[in-house]
Amino acid sequence: MSRITVLEETCSRIIYFCNKQFLKDGICVHSPIIKLGIQDNLLLTNNLLSLYSKRYGVDHARHLFDEMPHRDVVSWTGILSAYVKDGNHDEALRLFHSMKVSGEKPNEFTFSNVLRSCSASGHLVHGTKVHACLLKHGFESNPILCSNLIKLYSKWDLLEDAVKVFDVMENGDTLSWTAMISSFVQAGNWAQAVRFFVRMIEKAVSPNEYTFVKLLIACSSLGIDHAKLIHSQLIVWGVGLNLVLKTALVDTYSKCQKMEVALKVIHQTSDQDVQLWTTVISGFTQNLNFEGAISAFREMWGNNIVPNSYCYAGILNACSSAQALQLGKQIHAQVIMAGLENDTSVGNALLDFYAKCSNAVEDVVWVFKGIPLPNIVSWTTLIVGLASHGLRDECYRAFLDMRFVGQKPNSFTLSSILQACGNETRKIHGFLVKTNADNGITVGNALVDAYAGLRMVDCALSLVNGMRNKTVITYTTLASKLNQIGCHKLTLEIINHMREDELQIDGFIMSTCLSASANLGAKQTGEQLHCYSIVSGFDRWISVMNGLIDFYGKCRSIKDAQKAFSEICNPNVISWNCLMHSFAHNGQTTSALSTLEDMRLAGAEPDSFTLLTVLFACNQDGLVDMGIEYFHSLGELYEIKPQLHHYKLLVDLLGRAGRLEEAASVLKSLPFVPDASICKRLLISCKLHRNVLLAEEVARQGLELDPSDLEFHVLLATIYDEVGRSDLGDNVRSIVKEGGLSKNSICNLVANG
Repeated sequence: MSRITVLEETCSRIIYFCNKQFLKDGICVHSPIIKLGIQDNLLLTNNLLSLYSKRYGVDHARHLFDEMPHRDVVSWTGILSAYVKDGNHDEALRLFHSMKVSGEKPNEFTFSNVLRSCSASGHLVHGTKVHACLLKHGFESNPILCSNLIKLYSKWDLLEDAVKVFDVMENGDTLSWTAMISSFVQAGNWAQAVRFFVRMIEKAVSPNEYTFVKLLIACSSLGIDHAKLIHSQLIVWGVGLNLVLKTALVDTYSKCQKMEVALKVIHQTSDQDVQLWTTVISGFTQNLNFEGAISAFREMWGNNIVPNSYCYAGILNACSSAQALQLGKQIHAQVIMAGLENDTSVGNALLDFYAKCSNAVEDVVWVFKGIPLPNIVSWTTLIVGLASHGLRDECYRAFLDMRFVGQKPNSFTLSSILQACGNETRKIHGFLVKTNADNGITVGNALVDAYAGLRMVDCALSLVNGMRNKTVITYTTLASKLNQIGCHKLTLEIINHMREDELQIDGFIMSTCLSASANLGAKQTGEQLHCYSIVSGFDRWISVMNGLIDFYGKCRSIKDAQKAFSEICNPNVISWNCLMHSFAHNGQTTSALSTLEDMRLAGAEPDSFTLLTVLFACNQDGLVDMGIEYFHSLGELYEIKPQLHHYKLLVDLLGRAGRLEEAASVLKSLPFVPDASICKRLLISCKLHRNVLLAEEVARQGLELDPSDLEFHVLLATIYDEVGRSDLGDNVRSIVKEGGLSKNSICNLVANG
């Protein structure tokens, strides 16, 4: 062996060794190689190329590559790989083109790197050209390259092309089968992913942990039976339960609403990390078990696992949903101690928490100002938070500020601002047209909802007619809003519009149309809808059945309402409320109250509407003491906070029974500022029982709340007339003609009278 050959062999071994462990030392070998005159040795230079890219980055490696007098496929692949790892995919593709021009033939490793670049950069056209090139070079059956091609085509939702690539392979390996399963999962074709897994087993190809991770994602949508099946296969194939698989299993079982199974999986091995516990916390939150989420967070701390930003965001979401203001503030303090207060994801979670839980809008604004680089989620959460506090003008200003700083709103932002700032709908619509942001279906539906909510029905209908991609949700939005504003006939016409657009009626539209029929008293139309719901299978929708109960109750067909209720397997609180209201609406107070007791025995918890219906029923039959008892007992037992409409019925109930002082006491002790309508109800009762002194006091209070309401003047004048003080009644009428009645003018009338 010659001296040069020995030197080349020695240097090669040194560089190879340094390439694995001592990168800096390996670079030092470059100088002796040049001095010894063996720098033209391709093996040495290719190894040096790898050293430079690992130690100093792609720019230094490129400098060495450009100085190489000779290059082979390893040289080209090495520099290509360096650019791919650096994320400079455009340059990697340009190098591949230069390689082909130089006449050097690419190998499977070259193609693998180039396909990774095509996939990462979204260059489908380049990808198809590379596909043609590798076919030309005879690599069409290579499992690694086929897996890369499958990923490329799947990214562009070209599943048929991905399947064709897969079918060409003679003997697909675990990697290619997993890539194909992953493609179906990515496309949302869960069942096909499982079917491919069955084929994989039939071909005796062993799945690995990544195969099962992808399958478990599919099972999250397919349900618990599929989840158990895949879990059992995982055990059968002896795949070790590492942290990745544990996390995937926990996520799947939590999405299948089986948190008790998810907890068993956690404790099967001692391996735990913050990602696993974050999944547990999110699982409890998704299943509305907020106490479980909080307990999991505490257990994680007990196991000495430090939360990261995602974990804090997850537990703050649980606090938001549970309305746990004090606990959320404690978590906020921990976030500050952990130094994560500047993290945008945590800041967004804090923003959402304070928007939902704090009555002080200053908290929301303060948190937003503390986010160094607010993103679109931050701005949208701020807008929603301001809207929840009724600050419409501030919402619109926040929207303008967001545009001023150059943050482009997404469809959810635009939908939120339209919902919050109905009075600015035209301006926002103008912005959408100007920026061409009104083409999306989500924004289009939000515009329809906004215009219909403003009672600009013609604008809403015109928008719908002009939309290219109308969906069932479009018509559901329109029908719901039309029904809310009292346009019941137009609501029913929606069905004809849907048929013209060849859209299938769903249960939500059916429920809305039944409500419109009930409000119109259109019994024949409602019965036709009932028949259609049976034929179409909507009688399995509980919302449709609830709509039928309400419809028949309002049409005074109480037996049909009872029959519709009896056909519901598991009636919810709305079902019970509809039946109760049907009895009350038809004057059957005893049956209504009996339904309340049946409801409680069945384990359904009364809500705000239940209390309203009970008070309405008691009011009809003058059951004053019973109404008062229900008002207090239901509120205490089921934590129902009475609202203004409840107090109106209570005042009406007491007033009609002549218990005017008690009614006045209720009015004075309201936990919020009343409106003029509740004073008017008591004034009507004063008229009924001819109580002038209380009438004058209530009229004063009502006029303080709404000085422009002429009905107070009319009622007070009528009361004076009925008690024989027509002179005072005439004075009221004359004062109204001259410029209006006020609190002081009532005092003057009483003093002069």
